[in-house]
Amino acid sequence: MACFLVPAAEAVITTVASKVMQTKESSPETVHISLDDSTITEAVKTPFSHKLKWLNNLLWGGSALLAFEHIWHGEVVPWFPFLTAASNPADAAEMLHEMSTVGVTMAVLVTAVWGGMLAISNIIEKRAVRSAELLSPSK
Repeated sequence: MACFLVPAAEAVITTVASKVMQTKESSPETVHISLDDSTITEAVKTPFSHKLKWLNNLLWGGSALLAFEHIWHGEVVPWFPFLTAASNPADAAEMLHEMSTVGVTMAVLVTAVWGGMLAISNIIEKRAVRSAELLSPSK
């Protein structure tokens, strides 16, 4: 009924956090790598605010799809109170229960998937630096 509101609320919070982090971040962290043929390569580490945008995109996209599905089934309407379950106290209790179980579970699952994305991204970045160090001449 309104389970999409929980990931949408998390998306609002992470969007604001991303904007704040983006303004406070200085230039991206770079690593200079010298190769055997005397060329210098520069690797740029992905800033955390950019990684937080990945979470924003996952949350906003999922919330939009769920909202569309609820509109399609007539659970969200264009007149007040917008959520059909909010007009009846018995349905409102069921709606709040769904938000606290299904909505929270979806938000946690999406955040866990994003955590996995962060772990994989970190492994890829470290592997790139390590392989570049192996190619560079020893000091």
